[in-house]
Amino acid sequence: MGNTFVGVFLGHFGVAFGAKRATPRTSLGVLFIAAQLPDLLWPVFLALGWEHVAVQPGSTAFTPLAFLSYPLSHSLLMVVVWAILAAVAYAFWRHDSWGALVIALLVVSHWLLDAIAHRPDLPLYPGGPLVGAGLWDSVPETLVVEGGIFLAGLAVYLRSTRARDGIGRSGLFLLVALLVLVYVGAVVGPPPPSARAVIISGFAAWLFPFWAWWVDTHRVSLENADADPGEN
Repeated sequence: MGNTFVGVFLGHFGVAFGAKRATPRTSLGVLFIAAQLPDLLWPVFLALGWEHVAVQPGSTAFTPLAFLSYPLSHSLLMVVVWAILAAVAYAFWRHDSWGALVIALLVVSHWLLDAIAHRPDLPLYPGGPLVGAGLWDSVPETLVVEGGIFLAGLAVYLRSTRARDGIGRSGLFLLVALLVLVYVGAVVGPPPPSARAVIISGFAAWLFPFWAWWVDTHRVSLENADADPGEN
């Protein structure tokens, strides 16, 4: 499988799971997209040649990827822009200003978590200074932080929703299992063979929001259970 999935992988999904409690009317799939938006845009910009990555084993202890240039998808300024656009689009679509605010905060949370994990390669703005606390220099610390965020967010989601049928139970279990398996494979597997493989895996990451949306349609928020058990 190789270490092709990047970012604070489980951490981003953990934040998305936890956000369901704050905005129960918002689909988990939408929350997944918001929390992962810079990483979902990133392969598009790589494929277009607007951003660049290289496979350099040893770049950090945790990932063999060297993020040479990604100002459009991962600079703080542009992440704020994506957050505003995502919030406006959601507010227009769902007429839900609170949900739109949560969406914006989730998008920005991606950059904040990445700033903890990455070495100094995240630009504050295109062409601007680079920042990064370097959590990825320690594999054990990375596993503890990411795993902790993921488990905490999943626990919040499980306490905030209940399954309406077997898909709501088994589908969620399989989604979590796949996320963990992909993450473990990324940690212990060989580096990706090329930047092209990184791009392909980046597009494959769109599977997770669609799966999360499907699972969430078979679960109900406990806050909405009496009023509208089918709403997501």
